[in-house]
Amino acid sequence: MTGSIVGIHPSGRVASATLLLVATALSACDQSPSGAGDGDDLRPLDPVLVAEGKEVFRHDTFGNEVFWTDTARLHEVIGSVVSPKVALSVGLNVDADALPQAVKDAIAAGQVDLDDPATTVTLLKLNAVLGVHGTVENINGRDTLVRVGITCALCHSRTNNSFAPGIGQRQDGWAATGLNPGAIVALSPAIPDELKAIMRSWGPGKFDPRINRDGKNTPIVIPPAYGLHGVARETYTGEGPVSYWNAYVAVTQMHGRGNFQDSRLGIDVRNSPDLVTSKLPALAEYQLSLVAPHAPAAVDVPAVERGKAVFNGEGRCAGCHIPGRQFTDVGLGRLHEAWETGMDSRYAERTATRRYRTTPLRALWQHPPYFHDGSAANLEAVVAHYDRALSLGLTARQRADLVSYLNTF
Repeated sequence: MTGSIVGIHPSGRVASATLLLVATALSACDQSPSGAGDGDDLRPLDPVLVAEGKEVFRHDTFGNEVFWTDTARLHEVIGSVVSPKVALSVGLNVDADALPQAVKDAIAAGQVDLDDPATTVTLLKLNAVLGVHGTVENINGRDTLVRVGITCALCHSRTNNSFAPGIGQRQDGWAATGLNPGAIVALSPAIPDELKAIMRSWGPGKFDPRINRDGKNTPIVIPPAYGLHGVARETYTGEGPVSYWNAYVAVTQMHGRGNFQDSRLGIDVRNSPDLVTSKLPALAEYQLSLVAPHAPAAVDVPAVERGKAVFNGEGRCAGCHIPGRQFTDVGLGRLHEAWETGMDSRYAERTATRRYRTTPLRALWQHPPYFHDGSAANLEAVVAHYDRALSLGLTARQRADLVSYLNTF
């Protein structure tokens, strides 16, 4: 909705900062875990709210500069050692549309020093780094980064690389699978060495949004935040409607100045003023408007048709990934024990539901790895897992045909 970043809580506790409003959205700001999700029906979306939510998603930090600047001191690190090459190497992206043409021309001509942290400060001054908001002031004749915060777009947006690798037009809702949030936050001088080692072990495209709550470490894959209109509950464990998770991440992970309560998890965070709750409806509306990208044209149409038959028949996929219901059964109130599908239970055991939601299937071709923990590197591995875990006995051709069908979602 949905990456995580670990930092130090202002109170001095270790805290995980999930850089992102991990997936997404509801137009209501109901934080009740038992509330129905706004995503569970395909009502018309409000274009005014969508436009407002776009600004929240891309640019609103919810006041989290207090944490990322005053506690984590990331502004010091960025201004002194994070060059554009370093930033791009850890998966940060640059919005080409925010760059003046003269700057783009200079980059193309090799006239911009991409090894100089001062260039990163300039990009932040132009508001061109996805998901990172910087305040730049001229101090003693030099542009200086004095405040830094993060937005939802950090983990749930990327660029199409149209100008250069990591530089292009925004693709909101696409998971930032190349982002290495652990490596980014481990640059903070406020992070203990032991915690830095844990964060660096996550690798690109993963985060742990609960490490600051229970001290355990089971990182999960950053999910896409598109294709959620019609999905009742977001997150791998379906703890509540998608705005529930938006609020959880904004307050407990991004360290925004807002309110979040969930008695099941023993969480009761309150801030005054609350800079989060009033923005949840618009944020959700924008997230629900993000449509999954279309799959490339099928190369082998007969294989796709055979794969669809396997999906609905011997593969037993459609029993949980229900066609006509966004290919999930979560709208029917179903969650699943880990053993039902051969999943690792450790992450679920840390959550309020202790179960997994059937993931809605959308744009599967676009966002490997798969499963909550990224344990399936590709769709072939996904099919092989279920064939083994459910004792399906599929033939090699059936497995290949099923992959062909899944690639059309």
